Amino acid sequence: MQILFEDNHCLAVNKPAPLLTQAPPGIPSLADMAKAYLKERCRKTGNVYLGVPHRLDRPVSGVVLFARSTKSAQRLSEQFQGRQVTKTYWGVLEGSIAPASGVWEDWLRKVADEARVETTAPGAEGARLARLTYRILGPCQGGTLVEFTPETGRMHQIRVQAATRGWPVRGDALYGARLPFGPDAQFERDRIIALHARSLTFLHPIRYEPITMTAPLPAAWRELGIESEQVQ
Repeated sequence: MQILFEDNHCLAVNKPAPLLTQAPPGIPSLADMAKAYLKERCRKTGNVYLGVPHRLDRPVSGVVLFARSTKSAQRLSEQFQGRQVTKTYWGVLEGSIAPASGVWEDWLRKVADEARVETTAPGAEGARLARLTYRILGPCQGGTLVEFTPETGRMHQIRVQAATRGWPVRGDALYGARLPFGPDAQFERDRIIALHARSLTFLHPIRYEPITMTAPLPAAWRELGIESEQVQ
């Protein structure tokens, strides 16, 4: 587990895909790994508190921020809910994207009894506005490397907004991707997609100073000719 930031109030780590951020007892998760790390490092004999103010989808890698106290958890949750946290994602999309930068707005709703989202008309039952900005970082093997900054935090937002425009995230078969990504996986739950939570900026819950954390890219991205230090 790669630690990106740690103090007495917060812990940020680089989540590998396809690990769950949080899970019921008995199922491996990033939260349980983080608790085990803190318990060993702090030599605690009892339970370790860890607040989870946000999550990443299972097949997505990148920055996840945890809270180490109830006060920090409350304040960080308020930042996420109030859209005070800046999240930047990198994604490899199939095809050539145009224009080179812009804004995507869609109305999304969860499909009943399924773990996926669809676009819908404004005003439709369950519809919620999804908005993000994007810019092309450059071409890569099998597609285009794009940087996304979501302004809203909808389920599968980047994935469905990209796929709706004909540029699915590579490896994301749920939303129509044709090209694979990462190692072969026997089970659907073990498949990963080319979407990475690259950086996250938040206000420290006690000192209120801005902190930015950047997560290095997983090894699978190098197979597409992408290296973190080569991209500006």
